[in-house]
Amino acid sequence: MDEPQDVTTRTSTVDAWTDALAQSTGSPGGGAGTGVMLAVAASLASMVAGYTEAEGSRRAEVESLRERAQSLRGTALRLADDDASASRAFGAAFRLEPGPERDEAIHRACVDAAKASAVLGEHAVEAIGDLAWLAANGNRALIADVVVACGALRAAVAGARTNVSFDLASLRSAGKSLEEVRDLHPDLWSTVEQLERAMERIDSLTAEVDGRAAPTGTV
Repeated sequence: MDEPQDVTTRTSTVDAWTDALAQSTGSPGGGAGTGVMLAVAASLASMVAGYTEAEGSRRAEVESLRERAQSLRGTALRLADDDASASRAFGAAFRLEPGPERDEAIHRACVDAAKASAVLGEHAVEAIGDLAWLAANGNRALIADVVVACGALRAAVAGARTNVSFDLASLRSAGKSLEEVRDLHPDLWSTVEQLERAMERIDSLTAEVDGRAAPTGTV
């Protein structure tokens, strides 16, 4: 009998992929979901840009933004599938018998997972500016789509931030203190703070856009 194929974002229907996500296997898990949320944000950005009419140099801005969004969509899905594979290695490391081999495997798996989440977070942060541009200059009829994109992007950034933080903290299972983790991986440690600031930027953008998308008060 053939071995079942891995469920991936590229080869599976949305129904099949989310069904796999719903299973208690961890692969795909929250990290892969983070990548899919980033892909959703990028897809909506591309759609809004496609509906946005502009002239002259502004037209070139719209086209460049749409190209970046389309490229980000593909990158995000690839990173989602990569995370699903990394999740299996992460789980396998913790199932090893206690000893130096287990400690080394945990350290390697945690660092690899944290780096993967950091990369995904960096891509998400780069997309904030494009959504801000669409909020200010995009087709006004699609402002609700910009709000949804902001929500998906925030979920991606929050997921990346939490995954990096959790993976670093998990190094304690390999015998490291948090102080040692910070000294060994200062870039990853600072990434957590950078992603927290990015979440604040998205919250501010969403509040400004949502005020126009769903105004309150009397007319």
